[in-house]
Amino acid sequence: MTHSNCKQNSLLTGVSHTNDKGGNAVKSIYDETVDYIVKNQEMFYRLAYSYVQNKESALDVVQNAICVALEKCDTIRNPAAIRTWFYRVIVNEALQYLRSHKREISYDPQVMGEELLKQSYEEKFGMEENEIYQKVLALPPKIKTIVVLRFYEDLSLKEIAEITQENLNTVKTRLYRGLAELGKHFKEEPV
Repeated sequence: MTHSNCKQNSLLTGVSHTNDKGGNAVKSIYDETVDYIVKNQEMFYRLAYSYVQNKESALDVVQNAICVALEKCDTIRNPAAIRTWFYRVIVNEALQYLRSHKREISYDPQVMGEELLKQSYEEKFGMEENEIYQKVLALPPKIKTIVVLRFYEDLSLKEIAEITQENLNTVKTRLYRGLAELGKHFKEEPV
């Protein structure tokens, strides 16, 4: 684990609630972040796997992202932003992993093995999607990120713009560029 500051108390601390004016318990940002992570852990694994293409590496990326999120969740001002904020953390961790492990990444489905493919998007969307998914993986990283977040994670363009910290029009342009590139591979040939 690369984040040594992921303190032991990150998940072990007691539930910390504050009370609103009526005396009702209100969840802290930390508790809401933990709940969100626990409820969506498979989705985060799939997203990390779509970048690193390796089961153990994807688990490392998710673990590092969780540590970062739990250490820095107190910087979130709006609980509604947890979703896009955590996606950004996952994407950043995956990209950081790729930068530091360039030579270790394998995109060959034969090398990844059938068990690993079952863990990824192919299982979620069916094996007939495998050819499309492989073409998505071959897209340039910035375009691939947007296509994966839009079509495999079902995020809005606005959410993707927040996650990638890009202008909405830039996100749209990259999405359409990616779709055009994918369209080249799947045009029907005349009979």
